[in-house]
Amino acid sequence: MKTIYTLVLLFVTIFPFAQNVPIDFELGGNGLNWTWTTFENDTNPALEIVANPDPSGINTSATVAKFTALQTGQPWAGCESMHGSDIGSFAFNNSNCTVSIMVWKSVISDVGIKFVDATSAAQPEIKIANTLINQWEKITFDFSSRIGVFPITKDQIVIFPDFDLGGRSQDNIIYFDNVYGASSNTGFGNEYINELVVSPNPAKDLLNISITNFNGNLDVQIFDLAGVLIASSNKSKINIEFFSKGIYLVKVVYGNETNVVKIIKY
Repeated sequence: MKTIYTLVLLFVTIFPFAQNVPIDFELGGNGLNWTWTTFENDTNPALEIVANPDPSGINTSATVAKFTALQTGQPWAGCESMHGSDIGSFAFNNSNCTVSIMVWKSVISDVGIKFVDATSAAQPEIKIANTLINQWEKITFDFSSRIGVFPITKDQIVIFPDFDLGGRSQDNIIYFDNVYGASSNTGFGNEYINELVVSPNPAKDLLNISITNFNGNLDVQIFDLAGVLIASSNKSKINIEFFSKGIYLVKVVYGNETNVVKIIKY
């Protein structure tokens, strides 16, 4: 019984902070191979992952998401990730409560985002209207008021690309991309959680932990996917040369923040 309790406590401690972001829809990134479901959109055409129709301005990435909001759909028509394995499980803290999204829209209407827990409990979505049309625009949402608010642990993101209570006069096509920011590389690349960077990723021997604007003490723990502690350190450089090849979770505690980054050892 003691062993079971320890494992349960360990998973509760780790996995609320395992967040798969940014959602950039690129090959090897997040979002491209997720299980997206559309809802309240009449016949519910699927979310499409397509070539960027306007690779200019703030968004020159290769691929983006395309959502077709039907005139016959509800104002709150949208799309949602699969619970759990897509965005992962996480809790809001000071380092992840600012959420941005890039949108390309031909109309002005609200864009809404909300996060849901495994039982489908959620606080209401936050909505902000775009101010530009026919070009990429970045919209930023402040979820700081949801820190420590039920439901604590989220495992699903819901996006409302064209939340228009006034009703649509035609079908609207909305493109969106780079939720939580833009990745600067393809493949797995370095994992970014705001100011925390764990690199290189994938890694072969030496793992570097860097945090911008932070010079305090670190507490680093590395777990395998079974939740077994493999190594711990208070250093910013960790030798993983003798680790077996595979996926690991690097838990970093610094100041009042705790984040977990997924890495690959090759």
